[in-house]
Amino acid sequence: MVSLIDQEGTKEFLSYLDHWMSELPELSLKILAENPEKVAIISVDVIQGFCYQGPLSSPRVAGIVTPIVELMKAGWEHNIRHILLCQDTHDPQAVEFSSWPPHCVRGTDEAQTVEEFKQLPFFNQFVLFEKNSIASGLNKDLQAWTQKHPEVDKYIVVGDCTDLCTYQLAMFLRLDANERQLQREVFLPENCTQTYDMRVETAKEIGAYPHPGDFLHALFLYHMALNGVTVIKSIK
Repeated sequence: MVSLIDQEGTKEFLSYLDHWMSELPELSLKILAENPEKVAIISVDVIQGFCYQGPLSSPRVAGIVTPIVELMKAGWEHNIRHILLCQDTHDPQAVEFSSWPPHCVRGTDEAQTVEEFKQLPFFNQFVLFEKNSIASGLNKDLQAWTQKHPEVDKYIVVGDCTDLCTYQLAMFLRLDANERQLQREVFLPENCTQTYDMRVETAKEIGAYPHPGDFLHALFLYHMALNGVTVIKSIK
């Protein structure tokens, strides 16, 4: 097997990826929301157990809460009324716990929406979908919602983690549209998604997989863009 480290193409691509990230454009919410009834903001896993408490919480992830709140406020001001939350609400005996430490169990504080969202005066208008895996698209209620609202052809995806639940959600929305021949756009603002970081040394100490946060964040944003998701720096 040829070492990836020694391949010239790998170094060239990493340089390209750095440049691609630095050149991500911004998008105007005013333009995006010209027909607000056609727009939905959909957030995944912005909950206590990934932001503030529990074995999978991360300060990197907590850093996206404020930008998402600001986006939701701006969206509401532009008459966007479709705001959806997909959130881990695990069965206490979740099969997923064979891969990850037990987290965000139904009925615990970890499974609760972050307080910053709850403080929004229009929070009671949000639609909540509970999920038991990283793949929001497996939730039949979410599938039904997208089919019940064919007028929504622009989805703004936010949340965590970039390479896990955010990736799965954005790809579901994109690939579902491809399969059903829908003219749907999926937007992902980089400042409203993030993933955790675990260095190789730490991972070896606890018997986990290393997880270079900055690298996987960029790589999975790129992979989503490669598959037709519109990745942008932010929505202003």
